[in-house]
Amino acid sequence: MIITVFLADDHAVVRDGLRALLEAHADIQVIGDAADGRETVRQVARLCPDVIVLDIAMPELNGIEAAREIGHVCPSTKVIILSMLSTTEHIFRALQAGARGYLLKESAGVEVVNAVRAVHAGQRYLSQKISDRIVDDYLRFYPRSFDSDSVGRRGPHERR
Repeated sequence: MIITVFLADDHAVVRDGLRALLEAHADIQVIGDAADGRETVRQVARLCPDVIVLDIAMPELNGIEAAREIGHVCPSTKVIILSMLSTTEHIFRALQAGARGYLLKESAGVEVVNAVRAVHAGQRYLSQKISDRIVDDYLRFYPRSFDSDSVGRRGPHERR
């Protein structure tokens, strides 16, 4: 089965590099690309690819807003964010907008291929640095309402 992919980044060299990287694999076909968010949404609505690799920082319409619109125009298309931005706010906003994956450009390469395959298969995919950041933030901000004794206790309806 061929996975169809659309590339959206405002830098042609990034799109060209991703195309070469992805098309080196027989199960992946890049069917289009765009340099801005509005054109991305128009093309995705027309082509309805399996997966889109989308930058956040793009002209006309940023990648987070584009991801949200793509969810409306072609709900079956799965979004992977590929960005230099790694703040918790960007990550959560992208995931809330419907992204199924988030990769940093610094960790691209074979990881992009793995992410495309995983997201196409229905999984989420986060680069290692993104996963680490999310877990660290969760541990730092999650209310400390559990004490060590309550974790081992079973409630009245739990089976032993």
